[in-house]
Amino acid sequence: MLLKPEPIFAAVEELRRRETRVVLMTPQGRTFNQSLAAELAASGGHLIILCGHYEGVDHRVVEELVDMELSIGDYILTNGAIASVVVIDAVARLIPGVLGDERSSVEESFSNGLLEAPAYTKPNVFRGLAVPEILLGGNHPAIEKWKHGKSLERTRLNRPDLWRKWLESHPGDAIE
Repeated sequence: MLLKPEPIFAAVEELRRRETRVVLMTPQGRTFNQSLAAELAASGGHLIILCGHYEGVDHRVVEELVDMELSIGDYILTNGAIASVVVIDAVARLIPGVLGDERSSVEESFSNGLLEAPAYTKPNVFRGLAVPEILLGGNHPAIEKWKHGKSLERTRLNRPDLWRKWLESHPGDAIE
């Protein structure tokens, strides 16, 4: 079963503006990632996200209306609405004013190609597990150095794909 072209054409033609980008959620699309979220947020334009169901949409929709096909990963969902929520959330949080602190979208996993360093809250010791001493001392350059080292370590251990990309562009940052 495919979604018919008539209602999709009518909806897009009603909503489309000059700056609109029409995005179709589909397994055949470009893989969505943080840099693409930033690109979509920075475009400042208007997005229309089409969500296929069943077997997708009539291909004439793709040929005539769609500017970009997106996939959120190599798996199949029951429908594209779930995938579109992922895209909407990732893009929206990068639009200025959406988050309370502008640095929130900069100092996190994927913003610089690495995973984030571990984070801790109070109490300083919980069930015998202590917050690393370096984070309690107030030496901000030392804290940033520690965080960068932990970010490198975490990326190397948990995401070898990201680690390889990082090393290609930052060969001096290799850790043992």
